[in-house]
Amino acid sequence: MTAPDPAEQVRRRYAAAARSLAAGRGSGLSNNPDDHARFGPAHYDTDATELPDAVVGVSLGCGNPVEVADLAPGETVLDLGSGGGLDVLLSARRVGPSGRAIGLDMTEEMVTLARDHAAQAGVTNVEFLAGRIEDIPLPDGSVDVVISNCVIALSADQAAVFGEIARVLRPGGRIGITDVLAADTLTDTERADRAGKVECLAGALTQSDYRCLLTAAGFTGIEVRPTRPAEDHLFSAIIRATTPDARVVAMTAEHGAAVLAIYQAGLDGGDASFETTTPSWETWDAAHSAEHRLVALDPAGRVSGWVAVSPASSRCVYAGVVEHSVYVDPAARGRGVGLALLQALIASTEAAGIWTIQSGIFPENTASAVLHERAGFRRVGIRERLGAHHGRWRDVVMIERRSGLAGNSGPAG
Repeated sequence: MTAPDPAEQVRRRYAAAARSLAAGRGSGLSNNPDDHARFGPAHYDTDATELPDAVVGVSLGCGNPVEVADLAPGETVLDLGSGGGLDVLLSARRVGPSGRAIGLDMTEEMVTLARDHAAQAGVTNVEFLAGRIEDIPLPDGSVDVVISNCVIALSADQAAVFGEIARVLRPGGRIGITDVLAADTLTDTERADRAGKVECLAGALTQSDYRCLLTAAGFTGIEVRPTRPAEDHLFSAIIRATTPDARVVAMTAEHGAAVLAIYQAGLDGGDASFETTTPSWETWDAAHSAEHRLVALDPAGRVSGWVAVSPASSRCVYAGVVEHSVYVDPAARGRGVGLALLQALIASTEAAGIWTIQSGIFPENTASAVLHERAGFRRVGIRERLGAHHGRWRDVVMIERRSGLAGNSGPAG
């Protein structure tokens, strides 16, 4: 007999809860009196007093993401797993008439209930959508803030969830999430034994796993902070993070002056390259491939970084190997611009069948080493005293990233 789909099990359970709530019988999700002190309305204090009791009483979350997200007037906010709509309605009040609050839930019954609650509360700058948080039905870069309340732990594909969140957020967008974390001491056996009894235990991430998945999705400024015990081996937590304050687009000649200025700023730092002065745009342009050259633009449209490649060799056997350079404006460092550029470069080169991206960095350039490690590059060796630079011999650490997609089918016969 085929095992039931976990996502479908969750959907059915919450659909039944929505029907029960609509009938005024409570959610039926917990018979434990202690849960009322740990989940739901207890987290909202006076924040929800202006909403009808029927709306406030259906909260099923483990925190108050509206407070975590620090919403501002005029923003567009998306609530993943919006349930009966409490956090969406509170968000709508925070962002005001010029803002917008959107709720997404996989359960049609919950979407219907939330729409009824919005009508009861007289809140109009809201929208409720049916859909899965692993496949958000919104355009790229369409929201300022994503919130969620004790829902992501229920997903069977959290990497996809974070990838979708990063996709729909605008540059510089942020998340304010409350969720359940698993303790690092939780063993696989304990997780399996109790997964059927504690619904979110099977998918609850540890603090370090949460950080890793957010980092892999391109987030920066990550905060994952446990707040209080929820169940044995489980903790409620606050999660905050931001997307890079940049939009990555194809480089054109119009970006040339800014690209060279950022290049020179990197050279002036002393640990970026053996070069000491930038060439003309014509010389730079001729030395780099026409493909896979990208710039990051800040919200004002200014270039905040760039990445480009050159062929590693003219021999056809190396057709899938390129050498890359990535530079970030000093004023934009620490905002995730470099990671956004490398991730865009990886996507561009893999789509073109490039199987290896490689480069060399000075050992003293620790920021570059950390950045490339986060983007999946590995250290393959060190070339000692490779060249003289500013009156001293410099070693060069060789790094590379081998594609997990391109170049893995074996040689043609």
